[in-house]
Amino acid sequence: MEQHSSSSPSPPRSQERLTRWRSVTELPLVGAALVFVAAYAWPILDPGLSQNWREFCEVLLVAVWVVFAADYATRLYLAPNRWTFIRGNLLDLMIVVLPMLRPLQLVRLLTVLSLLHRHMSVSLRGNVILYTAGITVIMLLMASLSILRAEQDAPGANITTLTDAFWWSLVTVSTVGYGDFYPVTGTGRLIAAFLFIMGIGLLGVITGTLSTWLVQRVDDGSDKHAQETDTATREQLRELTEQVRALRAELGRTAETAEPVPPDRPEASP
Repeated sequence: MEQHSSSSPSPPRSQERLTRWRSVTELPLVGAALVFVAAYAWPILDPGLSQNWREFCEVLLVAVWVVFAADYATRLYLAPNRWTFIRGNLLDLMIVVLPMLRPLQLVRLLTVLSLLHRHMSVSLRGNVILYTAGITVIMLLMASLSILRAEQDAPGANITTLTDAFWWSLVTVSTVGYGDFYPVTGTGRLIAAFLFIMGIGLLGVITGTLSTWLVQRVDDGSDKHAQETDTATREQLRELTEQVRALRAELGRTAETAEPVPPDRPEASP
């Protein structure tokens, strides 16, 4: 009878192979995202860029899109349950399908945060703060570049420089909205609506994290006070118990050493 090896090869579609693929492609995808940022930002920051360089940047953008599309298709193929994978990676699917969302490919830079987390020992609250800060920085960067690209050549636009765009993004995502800068194009207003929603979500995350931290501090203080009170109460009970035992022992010794009282003699009759 033919003997089979105990270590059989993993099936083409398995969670193990999907995890291995993600581990291998993390850093290359981060590099692709950085290339995308450079190719996307260069024509925006340099309006006088020659047509040849603009076409080169467009080629790089398409190449990065192909890379991310191939990565998504590979992960979809390796996923054990494809519908579960699609539902859990809707943002990746939208980035691949909708060209207008290609600036969101920068969220791949969050992989750097996950790599940093692997080599750090931080609490859950620290993870939330880390990822929230990373998302905020990436969102402000891409919103500033996107709004500047949409607004800088529009008639009547007031967001025409990178500093104006970054200031507008900052006050918008913080839900302050001074109104000194505002978009005049449809694309710019869509970006503003996206920042409104993300800003409310980020404020909710930050508020929830701080509230959890304060409640935990109060609970820790209450628990510590309760433990100290219980310890003091147990010590007092122990001391009282010892005193009662000592008193009982003293009373016992006193009763043993006491002399018996003689009975009264009857008086003689006259």
